[in-house]
Amino acid sequence: MSQPFELPDFYQPYPARLNPHLDAARVHSKQWARDMGMLEGSGVWEEADLDAHDYPLMCAYTHPDCDAVELGLITDWYVWVFFFDDHFLEVFKRTGDLRGGKEYLGRLARFMPMGTDLTVPEPANPVEAGLADLWPRTVPSMSLDWRSRFAESTRNLLNESLWELANINTGRVANPVEYIEMRRKVGGAPWSAGLVEHAVRAEVPAGLAGTRPLRVLKDAFSDAVHLRNDLFSYQREVSDEGELSNGVLVLERFLGCGTQEAADAVNDLLTSRMQQFEHTAAFELGPLFAEHAVDPLRAADVLAYVKGLQDWQSGGHEWHLRSSRYMNERARATRPLGMRSTVDLLGAKRLRNFAHVPYQRVGPSVIPELCAPFDLRLSPHLDAARRDTVRWAAAMGMLEPQSGVAGSAVWDEARLIDLDLPLCAAGLHPDASPEELDLASCWLTWGTYGDDYFPAVFGRARSLAAAKVAVGRFGLFMPLDGAPAPAPANALERGLADVWARTAAPMPPEDRRKLRVTVEKMCAGWLWELAGEIARHIPDPVDYVEMRRQTFGSEMTMRLARLRHSTAIPEEFYASGPVVAMENAMMDAGALINDVYSYQKEIEFAGEVHNCVLVVQSFFDCDYPAALGIVRDLQESRVRQFQHIVDDELPIVCDDFGLDAAARRDVDAYVTELRNWLAGILNWHRDCFRYDEPSLLRHHLPPRWRLGGPSGLGTSAAVIGPTGARGGPWAGRTSPSCAAASAGTA
Repeated sequence: MSQPFELPDFYQPYPARLNPHLDAARVHSKQWARDMGMLEGSGVWEEADLDAHDYPLMCAYTHPDCDAVELGLITDWYVWVFFFDDHFLEVFKRTGDLRGGKEYLGRLARFMPMGTDLTVPEPANPVEAGLADLWPRTVPSMSLDWRSRFAESTRNLLNESLWELANINTGRVANPVEYIEMRRKVGGAPWSAGLVEHAVRAEVPAGLAGTRPLRVLKDAFSDAVHLRNDLFSYQREVSDEGELSNGVLVLERFLGCGTQEAADAVNDLLTSRMQQFEHTAAFELGPLFAEHAVDPLRAADVLAYVKGLQDWQSGGHEWHLRSSRYMNERARATRPLGMRSTVDLLGAKRLRNFAHVPYQRVGPSVIPELCAPFDLRLSPHLDAARRDTVRWAAAMGMLEPQSGVAGSAVWDEARLIDLDLPLCAAGLHPDASPEELDLASCWLTWGTYGDDYFPAVFGRARSLAAAKVAVGRFGLFMPLDGAPAPAPANALERGLADVWARTAAPMPPEDRRKLRVTVEKMCAGWLWELAGEIARHIPDPVDYVEMRRQTFGSEMTMRLARLRHSTAIPEEFYASGPVVAMENAMMDAGALINDVYSYQKEIEFAGEVHNCVLVVQSFFDCDYPAALGIVRDLQESRVRQFQHIVDDELPIVCDDFGLDAAARRDVDAYVTELRNWLAGILNWHRDCFRYDEPSLLRHHLPPRWRLGGPSGLGTSAAVIGPTGARGGPWAGRTSPSCAAASAGTA
């Protein structure tokens, strides 16, 4: 069979090296596989299959510096994981046996005990026998933190095979964002990263493992490993085995292009993820060490781990070039170096990420039909919330400059009225009481004010350090024990203290902690955006989409929505893969709506680089209409994924958790609130006065001057500014009572 495409030229910045103990690992692993029952009689492999695949060669390339005993252990793990993959394919994927696959995977967790007693059940098949042997040989030398992390990644690797099986049964090809997320679990590279820690004898310190730099390093490593594998395995997986979980096929379907073009796009994304790894290692680890006061020994462990991941990346590529498991016949063929080949080999596309010229004329934004196929309902308390929110923002000091802070006059009353954040809250929470709607409106106001304040104040001064100090103080105004907060120093602190006190007071302590975490994530997202703006760095598309969930405040508002439900839904339900994927899909759909509407505001008026349309333009080197079409398609595909999970996966999760009728009603109510969330966001973008060109021109007029005299709510008529501003603050809205109440404002 002819190759479906020519392999592209790969960006490989690290040289591959070979472990000198390769021959010993080959002898050992073959005997081990035979002892575990993986060869003759297994129905999956014969000795010739194991020899052709040559997993010892892979491990010798990916772990070039470990000793013979360690290389033997690492090789056994990879023999086990590849046997599992092929065994699951033969027994469950080819037969479509979803129920049997679930029972099979459920037993494997029992072979990874967490305590000091490492006793396991009697193995019933070669996969169980292999795991029963490997676990006690591996975990005693590692910390409990590592053991827990490695067990979790192993469970993910095993359990998410059901996702692949479900997609095969329904004939469904994932969208690109969903695919990247799920491939990290199914593909197993995070699991490989855990073994790197073992092989280099350098654990990631427990206090650093969950930080953004370490998470991004592991994710970027994983994505690059998986995308590389997708290019080499396309022929076997798609053409021969009928699998649908392959990045080339995903982009082929999503972009509507040929296989070669899709393969080249996957290689571009692979290169981008490798460069994200390099960028994070070079620019984020040093500040992380300083922030966490990491001592030299622990810093050396992290750097040894990073080097181990680099070795794995280059070694994995070399093995793919040699293994009979993959399409590589012409991979080493010499061909003339054209411009694309030269750019690919040098990784020179990264230069585009720093070449954007800010404040270019791009508008007005084109708004295509965006997907939110859910009924819009608005709270009947909207008008009152509008009036109360303006009063609240004025009382918090958000409508005036902050004392001694240059550039801090980010809002006035007219701009806040144009924002109409209560309209957004009224769509997100149509059944809220007047008090709940007021509180939701204030949370949105606080978050939006912060989102505008940080680039205006800290971005203009290019002071990331000052921004970190500001974010570091926010925790003082979100006490978990109900203690009084200190005196606030500015409007951001004053507003946060107020909304936190009103929200957290009736909450259980654990719910307070989780809400605080979501607020801290949003603020960390502001810092990430600020760092990118200072560097003028257009982010990697995967990193952008994942961080956008934080910067948009999606998780925070969804956490607030959960508070209305009973404790009948266990927290583990919300942490399950399908529920997390459901929430992520909705977060992305809403954030992409914002990026489409805010393109002109962010690119032309604010000079920013964090917008998905711009990210796609840079990544694909395409024009605005093409990028807008890709973003629109992605937004629609995220909504379709949400609906797929609700219809096909959520009922299974409810069954798995044994939820009773009351809990299932709460689940249905939560799904309804997520639908309200998206419908309300789209409606707000359509009807607020923040993103249309006339409003942008009005908001970015030269500074206006205030006459001496009254200040506060309802006094914006005392502002001298250009003539021709539109009349009343609620002009064009269907709220005559609010318009009358605010008459006289320019």
